Amino acid sequence: MLNMQMGRRGLLGGALAAGASAMIGTKAFAAMPERRLAFRNIHTNETFDARFFGANGWDLQGLAELNHGLRDWRNNESTQMDPKLMMLLSQIRDKLSLSPRTKLEMISGYRSPQTNSALRQRGGEHTGVASKSQHVLGKATDIHIPGVPLDRLHLAAMSMQAGGVGYYPRDGFVHVDTGRVRTW
Repeated sequence: MLNMQMGRRGLLGGALAAGASAMIGTKAFAAMPERRLAFRNIHTNETFDARFFGANGWDLQGLAELNHGLRDWRNNESTQMDPKLMMLLSQIRDKLSLSPRTKLEMISGYRSPQTNSALRQRGGEHTGVASKSQHVLGKATDIHIPGVPLDRLHLAAMSMQAGGVGYYPRDGFVHVDTGRVRTW
């Protein structure tokens, strides 16, 4: 049964990624080398290392694996994450001169609407949990990288000018999303 579910997940993820690829335009990335992401989910301790872009464009199997890894760990719900987020995270890692196999520590990826609402209610409006969070749209992740000072990660993310960047030094992470360019 698990193999059947993984097959369906891969098929669905692949179909959605193919649509995203058409919207983004693979030609824009045609000259790019292979791209991959490695990360560890700090809540489940699962690790993922997947190639998501290769010589022929988006790697649908790799994107499906990353979508699964970035799922809402509270209820095991996943969504099609924005492929541009994967590209952005790999570019931030490159900006920091880190190996493609360097594991990012993922604090939060996708958040289901139910999880987002519960987090917001539990902590009030001042938690940093937006009612229309990019996490709910599959366009955001909260990360840190072992051995990389958080302020350095924050500056690298801001230098990309590719979406939102939130700096949470007290909580030990940087928020990165592919929404409009903004900082907090």
